[in-house]
Amino acid sequence: MTTTPPNSGINDIVTHNYSKIKAIREKGIDPFPHRFKPTHKIAEASKLPADTQVIIAGRMMLMRVMGKATFAHLKDGTGKMQIYVKKDAVGEEAYELFRKQMAVGDFLGVEGKLFLTHTGELTVNAEKITVLSKAVRPLPEKFHGLTDAEARYRERYLDLISNDETRAIFVRRAQIVAAIRDVLNGRGCLEVETPVLCAQAGGANARPFITFHNAYRYELYMRIATELPLKKLLIGGFDGAYEIGRVFRNEGVDTRHNPEFTTLEAYIAYSDYNGMAEFVESVFERCIKILGSETIEYNGNTINLKPPFKRLSLPDSWKEKTGEDIHEVLKGKGFNRENLLKLAKKLHVECASDTTSAKIFDRIMDEKILGALVQPTFVMDYPTAITPLAKCKTGDESLVERFEFFAGTEEIANAYSELNDPEDQKSRLVEQLRQQKEENNGEADILDKDFIEAMEYGMPPMGGIGIGIDRLCMLMNGKPSIREVILFPLLRPDTDTAKQ
Repeated sequence: MTTTPPNSGINDIVTHNYSKIKAIREKGIDPFPHRFKPTHKIAEASKLPADTQVIIAGRMMLMRVMGKATFAHLKDGTGKMQIYVKKDAVGEEAYELFRKQMAVGDFLGVEGKLFLTHTGELTVNAEKITVLSKAVRPLPEKFHGLTDAEARYRERYLDLISNDETRAIFVRRAQIVAAIRDVLNGRGCLEVETPVLCAQAGGANARPFITFHNAYRYELYMRIATELPLKKLLIGGFDGAYEIGRVFRNEGVDTRHNPEFTTLEAYIAYSDYNGMAEFVESVFERCIKILGSETIEYNGNTINLKPPFKRLSLPDSWKEKTGEDIHEVLKGKGFNRENLLKLAKKLHVECASDTTSAKIFDRIMDEKILGALVQPTFVMDYPTAITPLAKCKTGDESLVERFEFFAGTEEIANAYSELNDPEDQKSRLVEQLRQQKEENNGEADILDKDFIEAMEYGMPPMGGIGIGIDRLCMLMNGKPSIREVILFPLLRPDTDTAKQ
């Protein structure tokens, strides 16, 4: 039997395996056939009784040669199964081809009857072996898994091959997204797609990515949110609309942020932010069924996922944690910057003289209130100054009907009773423009005149919500890094690759 020397470099291994491909072809066998028809997925075959005839296919993950017989494991997307290949059963020529030219990492098709080994393991007694794809490069660390996080993210396909936990994370992610769709579809909402390239980047406080359209010869922005076009659809007559898709924000990269990420945005006519809170609880009820548990371990804490969840008044919590009424730092629909700076100094919250009022407010929130929100909590009623698209609280123009939903100290969702008064909406966005000019706030929302015009045709009262799908999946998988739940997170260019 030909073998690769244990100390061979990767180039030697690749060359050796290409020679095996040549040897297979010389026997008149295509090592990369067009198709193959299994009768069962491995998970299905694993439930069948002994003596059942099956055809399965998968990647070989283990190979133990024992003279005239070989045990191996095949793995497909549903599970793993042992095969038993014996010279007398498959024929001498086929067995020698299998023994000498096949290796861990190759894809095979196997036909035969199921039987139980003396240890009770259900196994396919191979009658025919078909080469489906001959691997050229070896699997990492003999498929015990990639251990370097950077390598796992950069070569996710190898991570999926070698780490069953990684595969489970993304199966669960797909199930969670499907559950969200089911809940919204059950409420009569229509799933839609809105533009990724926009003339203006509105609907959120964030810096956009800018690109250039050659034919029209002007700059376009990659969307930072899907809010405004979705609201236009309710103006157009839909009672509910939602989109699950990528948005793009030109911001820092850390364990909680990736420049492109997935959000759900949904808008339901005649609802409000309380209705959106009930929607979040419905999603969590479905997630509990997916997990099979009402609790999850996250960042060293046991989190109870069972609704109903706590409602925390932001004004009440602000008073408790800072010692001052929240209205002291608010001025109508804006901020009282002088009082805000004084409070930050009193609380020893770091900020420079040119730090925007919105940033100062956020830092006080982060340090004094949000960091303690381990169990699922709705934080209710935010300043109008940082929420230009939500309805004011009745009788209090400085606060709006908005909640942010936290779990494991992470923000998972953001919801409003949506503002549908075009005059009020225009004045709010004008205030955002003032923040941009006077405080150099590059993340303030923009004045979208087309949206205001659409509102003037009449927009129904509605509740709206945005859920960070990646953040939700971090929580549901107990993973505090966003890169663990995004298949292909953005990484710095690999130095070696960039030089090629």
